[in-house]
Amino acid sequence: MADIFPILVTGANGQLGRLVIKALLDDLQVPAAQIIATSRSVESLTDLAALGVVTRTADFDDPSSLQAAFSGARRLLLISTDAIDRAGGRLQQHKNAVAAAEAAGVSHVVYTSMPKPEPGSAITFAGDHYGTEQALAASNLSWTVLRNCWYMENLLMSVPHALQTGQWYSAAADGKVANISRADCALAAATALAKADFSNKTYTLTGAEAHSTAEMAAIISEVTGKPLQVIDIPDAALAEGLQAAGLPGFLIPVLVSFDTNTRLGGVADINHDFTTLTGRQPLPFRDFVVASKAALLGT
Repeated sequence: MADIFPILVTGANGQLGRLVIKALLDDLQVPAAQIIATSRSVESLTDLAALGVVTRTADFDDPSSLQAAFSGARRLLLISTDAIDRAGGRLQQHKNAVAAAEAAGVSHVVYTSMPKPEPGSAITFAGDHYGTEQALAASNLSWTVLRNCWYMENLLMSVPHALQTGQWYSAAADGKVANISRADCALAAATALAKADFSNKTYTLTGAEAHSTAEMAAIISEVTGKPLQVIDIPDAALAEGLQAAGLPGFLIPVLVSFDTNTRLGGVADINHDFTTLTGRQPLPFRDFVVASKAALLGT
């Protein structure tokens, strides 16, 4: 196992990063001392340090800091950053990380991508993911790409308001989403880091079923006991509504592209890669809704 440890997780204070470290510790029984957690603010990781996890500062805009942070790690999880507010910013950060991993002597990188990021995707930031996949393929590193479908938890950002009004405005039409839970994606990432060899392979992580917006609304309404009507609107009207709601200008085309991509079938495909990696079944959508009832109702 000397070629696996230590394992390094970037973005360790983010929602996915925290769950990956939890899965490494609890599900895969990786010793805390063999885990390196990095973040822009190492102070945010004090609770992990208390468990024995090694914590380091990593700034993706500072390549020299990355090489120092990655030093000594054998396997590394590159969680895609949140720098989508500046053109080309996230892809450059990811390229910095790939180069730093090579320079630091990392042997294997696991990267969190998205379904179908190839040119032609309707998602505004798909090029960031595809470019990172290409950078990994061109590097001297071995790699595993995890194309995570949309997290079920993303619905918690919009559906509670929709439940308050009883109306869910959507430009996705009859397009379906094979949602998967963030915790399931975290377990898959932890497994790719700590267990068998998944070198130079791409996995698309989806739920076991795909639902249209109307189907999701019906399940949510049944579980919460609140009426929820889907209002089909065009992309332009969705953009206008998001602008009226006061969302940042850079974020509006991103959110609209989600619905466009869903309408075009970009996240409807189902496969069994999650089970191949973990030996488990993904969390069913209805089970997620039941577990999230209080959050959906804002109680």
